[in-house]
Amino acid sequence: MNKKILLIILISLVLMTGFTKISTKPQDLYRVYLKGKSIGLIDSKKELEDFIDEKQNEIKEKYHVKKVYVPADLDIVKETTFDRNIKTIEEIYEEIKDISPFTINGYIVKIKGIDSQEAETGKTITGETIIIYVTDKEVFNNSIQKTVRSFISDYDLNNYANQTQKPIEDVGTIIENVYIKNKITIKKGLIPVNKTIYQTEEELSKFLLFGTTEDQQKYVIQAGDTINDVAFNNRISTQEFLIANPELQNENSLLSPGQVVTLGILKPQFSLVEQDQVVFHEEKNYATETRYDNDKYVGWEETLQYGVKGENKVTQVILKVNGVITSRTTTNTETIKEPIDEIIIKGGKQSAYYGWGSALPSSGEWGWPATCSSISSPFGWRWGSLHDGTDIAGCGYGSNIFAAQSGTVVVSEKKTGWYSGGYGDNGEYIIIDHHNGYYSLYAHMCPGCRSVQVGDYVDKGQPIGGMGMTGAATGVHLHFAIWYGYPYHGGEPLNAMQFY
Repeated sequence: MNKKILLIILISLVLMTGFTKISTKPQDLYRVYLKGKSIGLIDSKKELEDFIDEKQNEIKEKYHVKKVYVPADLDIVKETTFDRNIKTIEEIYEEIKDISPFTINGYIVKIKGIDSQEAETGKTITGETIIIYVTDKEVFNNSIQKTVRSFISDYDLNNYANQTQKPIEDVGTIIENVYIKNKITIKKGLIPVNKTIYQTEEELSKFLLFGTTEDQQKYVIQAGDTINDVAFNNRISTQEFLIANPELQNENSLLSPGQVVTLGILKPQFSLVEQDQVVFHEEKNYATETRYDNDKYVGWEETLQYGVKGENKVTQVILKVNGVITSRTTTNTETIKEPIDEIIIKGGKQSAYYGWGSALPSSGEWGWPATCSSISSPFGWRWGSLHDGTDIAGCGYGSNIFAAQSGTVVVSEKKTGWYSGGYGDNGEYIIIDHHNGYYSLYAHMCPGCRSVQVGDYVDKGQPIGGMGMTGAATGVHLHFAIWYGYPYHGGEPLNAMQFY
């Protein structure tokens, strides 16, 4: 290449790049990266940090902190360079202040293994992790304690903690264990100020209990309202209502017209497990023996011997999660009084005009469907989902399940998984049509325990299967439901306890 042309090119490059910007000696500077992209060089890392701290008095006042730090995605890296194209601290500050949030010292709390429920299906989703930011570790610790006391009374919790519970002499309850099921970690660190940062116990306790800090729905009490009615009509459980309104002692507390109450659907952010031992007296159901008199027509019935219930003394271990009973296990049963069986004589002679209608069940009282009477979860709303039956537990694995009323078996199958039509995960279950508009459902039977098939006619009190925990069941129990109309297909679920 012509030397003259080469000289011209070199002179042009010098003019373009700025000869004065290139040092003949390398300098120690600091390159600033925002979100991984270089935004310039500065002379001093400390000057930038101090400038940010000086400018952010509003953040200091809001969070009651003494110092504000650079954004979490801002990196300041020392660099030895010939480049002297240096930006001022003010230029860098203006470039980052509206892009990335500044940070403050605080605590990062992780709660792992959170269970939540889909409101529409009630399906449980497990294994979620939530992150909570607090300025003071004690705010979190105190909020946890306050939330725990929403599910366990101060009196019971203090007696458990201080080992001053009175022993059970005949009947009663004692707490055997209380613990939080989730793994919780607390780590000190820098928190971006665009996150929700909790500074008070009241605010954080509200989030831990309801999953939000937004105000809960309010309701003005009308004449004649009861706590149970207000809770059910607003799709929450009585327990949820009482937790949201701690000034009310129990479900029998009086309400006044015009009184404003809170309607909060609980969404606890941790799982508090309470293990209790409970001892109580329980009626022991009598068996019903059916005999047939072939000299009498079908439809005739006479009670030869009336049944008399016995009495048992039962010891159970009860597990509660966030105040809701999830399982009952009977550890001991002592018979105090044996029952006397009932004997019924029915006509066995067929009439020439006998038809299906003559075999319809009577409108008499319904029979209890299990060998025990402990209810682990009642009918009603719970955490935004309707529990459409009554859970009966404590009878023992494989214990008899009885037809609550006479009728025809219309379903006898195993159904697992969540699917359309409204069914949950019932496991092994049976549905009986009682031919008077009512249907009864028996779910979570043990594998292979169903003793009746579709089309079978069953009598009230007849064994139809055994208690188990198939499907979505955390413990051995019977999910017993009474519907008016076919279950999940146009029928209406009813509180079975109104029939007893």
